[in-house]
Amino acid sequence: MSDTATRSTLRTRGRKAYEAFGHRSSGTRHPLVAVAMVLPLAALLVVVFGGWESVVTQASSVGVMTGR
Repeated sequence: MSDTATRSTLRTRGRKAYEAFGHRSSGTRHPLVAVAMVLPLAALLVVVFGGWESVVTQASSVGVMTGR
């Protein structure tokens, strides 16, 4: 039982130290904000690695498996 109390105390201290350095928990992010953050990187990766053909191939395979 004391092991659980010790871990809880350490977790609380770590959280306080983390917030003391200016990192505050902001809760959840709106899905559109998350998409806006990810899309530029995803587009860059598709261009750099030529992944568009892979995406089309996989989508086609899924379409065939589902009967569309």
